[in-house]
Amino acid sequence: MFGYVTASLSEMTKERQARYGGVYCGICHAIREQASQTARLGLSYDMAFLAILLMSLYEPEEESGVNRCLVHPKRRVKIDCEYVRYAADMNVALAYYNCLDDWQDDGKKHAKLLAGVFGKTCPEIEKKYPRQCAAIRDCIAALSELEKANCPNPDEPANCFGRLMAEILVYREDLWAQTLRQMGFHLGRFIYLADAAVDYRRDKRKGKYNPYIAMGSDEDWKRWEEYLVLALGRCTREYEKLPLVQDKDILDNILYSGVWSSLNGMRKKAEDEA
Repeated sequence: MFGYVTASLSEMTKERQARYGGVYCGICHAIREQASQTARLGLSYDMAFLAILLMSLYEPEEESGVNRCLVHPKRRVKIDCEYVRYAADMNVALAYYNCLDDWQDDGKKHAKLLAGVFGKTCPEIEKKYPRQCAAIRDCIAALSELEKANCPNPDEPANCFGRLMAEILVYREDLWAQTLRQMGFHLGRFIYLADAAVDYRRDKRKGKYNPYIAMGSDEDWKRWEEYLVLALGRCTREYEKLPLVQDKDILDNILYSGVWSSLNGMRKKAEDEA
């Protein structure tokens, strides 16, 4: 369900690409240090957005260095701070509960194996971030129940995923918590509704739950895009209330361009597969 909240690299300078990639590499490194080497399989660029958003808002002290790995054999910048490490923990927790749900609902053996990989450090993550982990666990369980009931109202599962994202964006309960929570809620709705639109043909072919199918809708991208524009518009309305300066150009790129580029890319891929 993730993979939409990413940057449009073609619209960024080499310097800003390096900054964006440095945060991503920092999260990857933190997952290895805090969880395991194998847990990096669940790495998502969406978590780079989370880290950069919080870094821009709170402007913590950062440490930077160079790193290389099998995926990126050339030396790359790696950025570390408390929000990079937080994003790494959220990445692992999301991957764990998602795989656990896939195993319990569909009996996918690979999901059970991956849940074992991600789950090794989840008790420790839950101790550090009980509110966020409870939201992930409860919202994924609620989504599962809505899917089993073939819920015909797209707002119900979208709101459910919105509540999950709302709690993830809130690192601490402070002056900005409510704005971040509202921003995360509408961003989560966008992610869920975008994913449902992209998966429409595949879900229909495989007989799987999709809120647009359940509501009796034919494939209607014009109508779906209206939902998406509304959700993201409400997200960016809250986003613009935040006093962001550092890396705001990267965040603007992601929210005003990158998400649409990602959506179009995934839509084309889904249509080619169909």
